[in-house]
Amino acid sequence: MNPLLRIFLERAAVYLGAAMLAFACGFPLFWMALTSVKPDREIITATPSFWTGAAHLDAYRRLFDQTKFETYFLNSVFVAGGSTLLTIAVAVLAAYGITRFRFRGRESIATVMLFTYMFAPIMIVIPFYIMMRKLGLANSHLGLMLSYTSFSLPFSMWLLRSFFQSIPIELEQAAMIDGASRPQAVVRVVVPMALPGVIAVSIFTFIVAWNDYLFARVLIGKDDLKTLPLGIQDLYESSVTDWGMIMAAGVVITIPALAFFAMVQRHLIAGWGAGGVKG
Repeated sequence: MNPLLRIFLERAAVYLGAAMLAFACGFPLFWMALTSVKPDREIITATPSFWTGAAHLDAYRRLFDQTKFETYFLNSVFVAGGSTLLTIAVAVLAAYGITRFRFRGRESIATVMLFTYMFAPIMIVIPFYIMMRKLGLANSHLGLMLSYTSFSLPFSMWLLRSFFQSIPIELEQAAMIDGASRPQAVVRVVVPMALPGVIAVSIFTFIVAWNDYLFARVLIGKDDLKTLPLGIQDLYESSVTDWGMIMAAGVVITIPALAFFAMVQRHLIAGWGAGGVKG
């Protein structure tokens, strides 16, 4: 076979596969957005239409006017953001301590961290609820943040441990020789070098907290404290299911997650070049 033809066919196969993957991932989002602006008569018709000439935003108006969606949205932003910040802070300190300080059982702790991530959340949700109730944190956003942090920490610490192990300790020593304290060396040298890992941890934790239903259902009972997954479930279980409103809610829920990822993804590459040793 002609080498140029072979290269062309290989690239065509790659582009075709990428297009099929993009279609499979993007079509549900397209259908959700389209349904949210369709008239009700087109939503419930037996023959689906892939476009509409009568698009409107009535479903979005009903969503914000007739439900507590704005309250649920703000609660989710607060809980997901707080969980992400708390997880990053604890994971960075734990991963740094395991990689930079020598003590007995260090490797065993690292192994146990990953082992705890193997347990399904449903196995610990009831004991966690009992513990939160005894601490007076049940039915509170703080208890919900702690649940997401406890679930995200094992993977986050393991991931950041790998990044910190790849950073030469000479970088910190050079910074401390120049007058920086250890905390300053960590913040100004180590963390920037491990920025891709920190960003990956933030994305993972944010998505876990943003999408979780199980812990929120068990820990939260007050309507004003509910997050988006609980609010959307209540809409679905209402006496008359408003599919346009539910699809509108799905679109609004998806936007922050996409925006957050778009905002931080560029740092995944930029972080690799951060830091350096003074010559």
